[in-house]
Amino acid sequence: MNKYLKESFLWALIILPYVYLSTIWEKLPARVPTHFNLQGNPDDWSGKSTLLYLPGAMCLGIYLLMLIIPLIDPKKKIQQMGSKYYNLRLMLTFFMSILSIYILYISEVGSMKNPNLLIALIGILFAMLGNYFQTVRPNYFIGIRTPWTLESPETWRKTHLLGGRIWIAGGALIAILSFFIHDNNALAITFGVLISVMVLVPVIYSYIDFQKEKKI
Repeated sequence: MNKYLKESFLWALIILPYVYLSTIWEKLPARVPTHFNLQGNPDDWSGKSTLLYLPGAMCLGIYLLMLIIPLIDPKKKIQQMGSKYYNLRLMLTFFMSILSIYILYISEVGSMKNPNLLIALIGILFAMLGNYFQTVRPNYFIGIRTPWTLESPETWRKTHLLGGRIWIAGGALIAILSFFIHDNNALAITFGVLISVMVLVPVIYSYIDFQKEKKI
């Protein structure tokens, strides 16, 4: 795909929340909920003009960050990733666009009684990132970056194979359970436990594998 066409597609994703916002703008009250408690009830409000900055901060913010990273990469590892890096940019920009639209929607309806869609989206993102991690090469910015994975290419490879599979399974489980657990407190606890496992297991494994490698 042409480079400019690829960038145009990313910009289309950035603009999409603003298209949605333009269709609901007149329906919005002067003050809209911008934060919700665990029960899904609004507990903070702002003027609706605040919503004008939200998609830009999320979508444009991640887009610009992903443009800057290759420029400050000291060993230019990111540039060597080629289309794989664009796929990551596409994945994150798409997610931020959908998330922005969802936040605009709940600001419109005024409540978030059922956060299962948001949790499911996050679970799907984790699963997609897990699949991506299994192919990513050592670098300073993307992946499971521990002192031990950065020190050993072999530990990096093994950790990302294991961690990627854990993230795929954990993300899929989060997405599925979000539609079966209807109590928000229980859903939050389940989410926290699964995230902890997804984060801690690869980190601990990278340390153990590196120590084994040193003894060989």
